[in-house]
Amino acid sequence: MANSTDSDANTKRGLFSRKPKAEKPAKAKKGPGRLKQIGQVFQMTRRNDPNVVWLMLLAFLGIVAVGLLIGFLINNWVTLLIISIPLGLLAATFILSRRAERAAFAQIEGQPGASGAALSVLRRGWILQEQPVAVNPRTQDAVFRAIGRPGVILVTEGPSNRVKTLVDSERRKLNRILPNVKVHVIETGRGEGQVELSKVAKKVQKLKKELTKQEVHAVDKRLQALGSNKLPIPKGVDPFKARPDRKAMRGR
Repeated sequence: MANSTDSDANTKRGLFSRKPKAEKPAKAKKGPGRLKQIGQVFQMTRRNDPNVVWLMLLAFLGIVAVGLLIGFLINNWVTLLIISIPLGLLAATFILSRRAERAAFAQIEGQPGASGAALSVLRRGWILQEQPVAVNPRTQDAVFRAIGRPGVILVTEGPSNRVKTLVDSERRKLNRILPNVKVHVIETGRGEGQVELSKVAKKVQKLKKELTKQEVHAVDKRLQALGSNKLPIPKGVDPFKARPDRKAMRGR
């Protein structure tokens, strides 16, 4: 009987005993808030471009001053002040965004993969080849490619005299595969006839449109089918590491 009583007691303790709480999964660390991101972008930009502070202040005060002037002329300066302050902040933010982009490119200039990073800021409608389509493993000179409505764009990385061989070889290959598609070449750098990294995307977007959207995808499929984009990437050429963060530059 004693054994039966002990067994019943153990059973009751087991039924009414609390189960241990399951451990809550650790919360994922949240990224920095928007204001903190803007602060980080501002600090980065100011280090590379000290004039950004004065330009932002001038834009803000200029718009507020114009708003107040118009307000006094129409005898409603309070309303115009309320309107001009957010407009001034918007103008200052726009200047910070532009200057931050330049500062970001200045930081990666000269690094392997910087030309690919310059292409990465293109808007929708472009098909980008993230790895170089032609590369010299010894000098790390490279050629990056983008496909869009203007045709095929080759962007070089390296001195003109050294990278010319790579460009000519890639251009001949493209003319053989795609005889009716225009091939554009853009040399990056600060020399004569070259384009700075921060201006590459603008230069590309100004090119005359030659293809339809369907033709752009057809060109990309043809190049992929021929395996022209499966070249080995040498150590040190990593466009992912060189790519500037556009969200950070915009404070998003």
